[in-house]
Amino acid sequence: MTEGGDIRAVLFDSGGVLIQPIGGRWNPRADFERTVSSHAPWVTADQFAAGIAAGDRFLTEHPGATPDYGDYHKVILASLGVPATAELLAELVRPVDPATLLETFPDVQSTLRELRRRGIRMAVVSDAWPELPELHQALGIGEFFEAYAISAVLGCRKPDPRMYRHASDALGLEPAQCLFIDDDPELVRAAIELGYAGRALSRGGRGSGADTRVPHVTSLEQLIDLI
Repeated sequence: MTEGGDIRAVLFDSGGVLIQPIGGRWNPRADFERTVSSHAPWVTADQFAAGIAAGDRFLTEHPGATPDYGDYHKVILASLGVPATAELLAELVRPVDPATLLETFPDVQSTLRELRRRGIRMAVVSDAWPELPELHQALGIGEFFEAYAISAVLGCRKPDPRMYRHASDALGLEPAQCLFIDDDPELVRAAIELGYAGRALSRGGRGSGADTRVPHVTSLEQLIDLI
């Protein structure tokens, strides 16, 4: 790489780097309103907005780990005044085709294939729920990753050093041999301070609030030129 290091692996964030929600919202998933309305048709759009905001506050209040998804849904339903019945809670997490809710970015598949062709190992470091590997499999990218560091499994969130180290340790590599990429520059800066190489991904170009101390790329395809 341009830093002169011996990069042997790339550690990817997931949301905002590999995958994105169709419609632009991560939580709750896109079919939330439709599912709740089948049980409580009186809930208005404004009420849904307020309930989802309550869910956002709940997530913000639990920075150390990803909370249980059922507890998250209960907070929103309580704000809506809708009983959190076992039936409804089960419907909110029922298996659905991921392609109806999520998609990979256009530059993902080609970049992952080329990195693998070049012998670069890959892992994921993500603040996510435990089902992320299965989700990646359903979206056709799970085969590329040897290891996952997932907040809901490890009980911590980035920038906790355990998140980064779990992935590099699983690959049997030193931090300096791994490039971490995330769409949050602060999380990339934290990785760099731990000894990892790093790039912040800004597909729309570097924003006005970007951390200038962190190197950026505007496409995953630019990783090919770095390695």
